[in-house]
Amino acid sequence: MFKKVDQLQLPIHEWIFENVSDAIIFVDQDGYIVAGNQFAEELLEVKLNENDPLYVHDYIDLEVIAKQTNNEDLIWTKTNPEKLVVMKSEPVEQYWCYTLKEGGLKSKKDSLIYTLNHARSSPYEGIIMHDRGQIIDCDFAFASMIGYKRSELVGKSIFDIVHADDHNALYENMQMLQHDSPYPLRGFKRDGSIIYAEVLPEPFNEETSLRVAIVRNITERVENEKQIEFMAYYDQLTDLPNRNYFQLVLEEELKNAEESGEQLAVHFIDVDYFKHINDTLGYQVGDSLLKGCASRLKQMLREDLFIARMTSDEFLVLQRKVAGEQEVRSLAEQVIDQFRKPLMVDGYEIYTTVSIGISRYPESAATTASELIEHADSAMHVIKEESRNDYQIFKQSLKEGFKERLKLETELHKALKDGDFELHFQPQYDLKSQEIIGFEALCRWPHKEMGAISPDQFIPIAEKTGLILDIGDWVIYEACRLNKKWQGEGLPKVKVSVNLSARQFLQRHLVSRVSEILEETGLEPQYLELEITESMAMSNERYIIDTLNDFNELGVKVALDDFGTGYSSLKYLSQFPLSKIKIDRMFIQNQTKQNMAIVKTIIHLSHALNLKVIAEGVEKEDDLDFLLSEKCDQVQGFYFSKPMPESQIKTFLNE
Repeated sequence: MFKKVDQLQLPIHEWIFENVSDAIIFVDQDGYIVAGNQFAEELLEVKLNENDPLYVHDYIDLEVIAKQTNNEDLIWTKTNPEKLVVMKSEPVEQYWCYTLKEGGLKSKKDSLIYTLNHARSSPYEGIIMHDRGQIIDCDFAFASMIGYKRSELVGKSIFDIVHADDHNALYENMQMLQHDSPYPLRGFKRDGSIIYAEVLPEPFNEETSLRVAIVRNITERVENEKQIEFMAYYDQLTDLPNRNYFQLVLEEELKNAEESGEQLAVHFIDVDYFKHINDTLGYQVGDSLLKGCASRLKQMLREDLFIARMTSDEFLVLQRKVAGEQEVRSLAEQVIDQFRKPLMVDGYEIYTTVSIGISRYPESAATTASELIEHADSAMHVIKEESRNDYQIFKQSLKEGFKERLKLETELHKALKDGDFELHFQPQYDLKSQEIIGFEALCRWPHKEMGAISPDQFIPIAEKTGLILDIGDWVIYEACRLNKKWQGEGLPKVKVSVNLSARQFLQRHLVSRVSEILEETGLEPQYLELEITESMAMSNERYIIDTLNDFNELGVKVALDDFGTGYSSLKYLSQFPLSKIKIDRMFIQNQTKQNMAIVKTIIHLSHALNLKVIAEGVEKEDDLDFLLSEKCDQVQGFYFSKPMPESQIKTFLNE
């Protein structure tokens, strides 16, 4: 021995010092071993002698151990091979007394030893020792990982820091002596936040219930995996399941319905006029509107419904366990009713409606999830084109109509690319001067194989696909170019009127584009007139007023078309800088007492506001006589001339 205990005058009996089963060493303030028993020599594999004092740090790694009394720590010896020992330290007068007991951890895996060696310096790995779930000790890395001090964890139950849903898994794994791989657990940090961990247990002593476990913090990895999963199956804007998730759920429900004989339905919901709002007020308002729509749909959630965002302004609802068609109709009506109140979006009060297409299983004859969604989509497009703010249940006949529209859409792209459209012009007459004062430019599509395709067929499709912007731009340019050409040929200078679609009128930079066209074609602004409808005027009053004022400054006049068929708000007539009111043909061609009264009112009201009035659809002499008697300003219709191609204009004007 280096020195006897009694020579150091330490409070421990020499016999106990030599015969206790644990290794004991005394270390002075400089870190040198001043005394140690035979078990210390065996454990550290050294010979202690007085002539060669030993530096304790050469044999035991004490750098990461805080010198706290009555605390046990797991440490590694620096022997070869290394040994894992339980060490207890306490000050004895001017010395430190260390009691060392070999841990008996029988690890046969190099990876475990490597992890144990490096766990203390890693914020992601820690070590814990417990006895039947009661924490005996842990290292600083583990305590720091979950936000505690080591002293606060000793004596605490592991179950207190493990998620309640994982208690059974923890208990089952505690009964196992061998683990080939780590198992996952969820725990709670001191602040209440959840931590995800992998636990690799090892028996500390097979004859006792002591257990040692390496705990690895995998929270970051799990959260990344969850984010990836969220991006794959959820829509980030609305936090609703996305189309992929809906498809998976629908496929599973179809299998269940096939086995159980239950019915289900898919509701395909489209937000009406969303593109107009998005184009006018910008994408930020559009995104906020979609969030608001999603919120309203979420309010309807119940056990038999699954709601998802399809794409853009489209949503999907899966209705499970359907009793019959009336239940399907009832849900569609509830959805429509949910959107009756305006949405407050970024300071705007926006009224919006929804169009809903519905497909039922097994009634729609669809056998796959994709077919059910496709059928609901077809039904939705039918109701959107017919009326909006309503619903339509899929019928097989709709599918054929959808195929025809799809073919027409393909042909429409080709026609625009190949320049197959042409303009026809219908003259407008001034009843007082009995002269032609302008022409309305009308787009026509003479298809090489299908013949003349009506605007009622291709304009709605052009609106839906966005091609209306390119077609509308072409119509304005061509109308201005041809009018300038007629003037250059010495024909009378008259106006040419062009109808603007809602989507075209609400696009950004419309005024600057019209200005460019006038400059390119050389046509003076007063010879171009644009026509908008009442429904367009209602969509965004502030934007409409600004745009109309800009056209007024440019010198381009704007007429209000189809007046009397919509809300006919007098507010628009008083606030909007319009040049003309156009009476819809339905009031002229169906001269009931009510319609004649409406026409009289429109004419007198317009004159009171210093606005010109033009009536369209004049086909009979009686129509003309009535309008003359009411002092209507201008007329157009088949009574005077059908729309004619540009090649006939020169002859017509000369005659």
